[in-house]
Amino acid sequence: MQAKILIKRKFVEGKKNEILSLLKEMRSSALQQSGYISGETLTSTDLPQTLMVISTWEDMDSWRAWKENNIRRTLDKMLETYQEGETEYQEFTLGGFIEA
Repeated sequence: MQAKILIKRKFVEGKKNEILSLLKEMRSSALQQSGYISGETLTSTDLPQTLMVISTWEDMDSWRAWKENNIRRTLDKMLETYQEGETEYQEFTLGGFIEA
């Protein structure tokens, strides 16, 4: 069952280039992962330092394998140095409630 992952991060001001570089590297690495379908990055209109990444995976197992991947973990740690607060994750499956 297809999975949609929402990842919300709030970043400090003044480090836009560093943050965007890391996000691009993470997306590029995700593209190489089995089960990755797509991703998009949204910026909050009210709080421009807040980003929401929405990724789509073939299934939850593919996402969880990527979440535990050493490359992703390293990039995530690097992103955390520019964050205010914790990363928020929400995991959804497409139509899970309806099909149950």
